Amino acid sequence: MQAAVYTSYGAPDVVTVRDIPTPRPGEKDVLIRVHASTVNRTDCGFRSAEYFISRFWSGLFKPKRQVLGCEFAGVVDSVGSSVTMFKPGDKVFGFNDRTFGGHAEYICQPENSAMDIIPEHLNFEQAAALTEGSHYALNDIYAAHVKAGDHVLVYGATGAIGSAAVQILKYLNAHVTAVCGTAHVDLIKSLGADVVIDYMQQDYTQQGLTFDLVFDAVGKTSFGTCKPVLNEPGIYISTELGKNGQNVWYSIFNAFTGNKKVLFPLPVYDKEMISFIRKIADEKHFTPVLDKTYALKDIREAYAYVETGTKVGNVIIRCI
Repeated sequence: MQAAVYTSYGAPDVVTVRDIPTPRPGEKDVLIRVHASTVNRTDCGFRSAEYFISRFWSGLFKPKRQVLGCEFAGVVDSVGSSVTMFKPGDKVFGFNDRTFGGHAEYICQPENSAMDIIPEHLNFEQAAALTEGSHYALNDIYAAHVKAGDHVLVYGATGAIGSAAVQILKYLNAHVTAVCGTAHVDLIKSLGADVVIDYMQQDYTQQGLTFDLVFDAVGKTSFGTCKPVLNEPGIYISTELGKNGQNVWYSIFNAFTGNKKVLFPLPVYDKEMISFIRKIADEKHFTPVLDKTYALKDIREAYAYVETGTKVGNVIIRCI
């Protein structure tokens, strides 16, 4: 099968598309013919190993798993002898940031992994983008114990994580203020945000608004900047470590001081969470935002585009 393979860390050109053996499903596994995947921040981070800490999961000196792609959508090709949850012909989507494998024509997954049936109204490209952004958004929203009526600021609302966060928060009946650039104000309004602040025209810290949660979905703010607009008690969460890893240290030390806190939850993704995402997608409360689509053979260009930091929503890879 064709797959995008990387054998060393670095820039997008470390990735090459070549033939590798097709995986074989074990007794409890499902073999999926991948129709679509994505290139996202998770893939970029593991490929580049810019944060050295990622190597403790992926391999200290070189990648242990050589095919990235944590999101996938496709058709079940075959199943192991003990599989009961899926059958050949099922259209499925899923998430795997442990062993990856979505940047290939086939992927093999345990039947009890983070995988579910694609909602009928979604195509493969939309289904492939259901999980990575919502994974991070949902973990952080859960960690902050957001409840109906809470006021939440989503900074960086146009990315995969931010656009998912806006929709999930509205499903939970939170009051959402979203920050984005001029070109995307109408898009973010269409996702349900109650207030949209154009950061090119206004400073969100100077609008007289305060929040129960500030969720930085792109890692471009800081606790110090956002602290004045946090209610007491209030929570700041960023998807990035922050300068010198400050968000991790803040989350440890200010857990014991003050009413304004930083959380840095470690994300998990399980069957229950993906079932929730399928439910809200099926009910049309959540639809991934799509940007550009690339063929698998052009995956280097997809990586380069994602790393410009200008993508809107999700970048798709067609695997067939």
